[in-house]
Amino acid sequence: MIGNSKIGVIILAAGSSSRLGEAKQLVEFNGQPLLQYTLNCAEKLTFDSKILVLGSNSRKIKTSLELGNFEVVINEEWEEGMASSIRKGIQQSKIDLEHVMILVSDQPLISSDNLENLIAKQLENNTEATFSEYDGDLGVPAIFSKKVFLELLNLKGDQGAKKLLQKGKLTYESVKFEGGNFDVDTKEDVEKLKELE
Repeated sequence: MIGNSKIGVIILAAGSSSRLGEAKQLVEFNGQPLLQYTLNCAEKLTFDSKILVLGSNSRKIKTSLELGNFEVVINEEWEEGMASSIRKGIQQSKIDLEHVMILVSDQPLISSDNLENLIAKQLENNTEATFSEYDGDLGVPAIFSKKVFLELLNLKGDQGAKKLLQKGKLTYESVKFEGGNFDVDTKEDVEKLKELE
């Protein structure tokens, strides 16, 4: 429990990293897999539910990580896209959560402070969602109220939770995340990642 609220976290890490040609979840960053770094950031907070959604290369990825208190969920439909992993994560969050935070596995500049700032803003304003803001855009990490869980469960294909914004009815806030626009998709990104170490 964070404050007086039950909050869960879902890390989406099911994709095949087709553009990179190798599992980006396991790309080394500061002596550990990139996904491990994300797990460690989330482990510093007292979430009520911790779900890691794997799909492509799941066995190799799972055995390369220290999972801590995370429950691993295998998304057999990972080829559909991100929406299937969001659905799987929410369905597996068995306790009655009031909010859920969604992270991805390839934002190396994320920190536990980023996550705490999102939670604080969400609880302070009691909106349906709070997104990270970078380069004038909104994205993950993001936290959602249970009021929109059903809409998250109805996402399809490669739609992320950002799709809810396009309907124009979502009440939301945002928190600046410097460096949130850097993720690891290509060999060039891996080279940039090494420069950050």
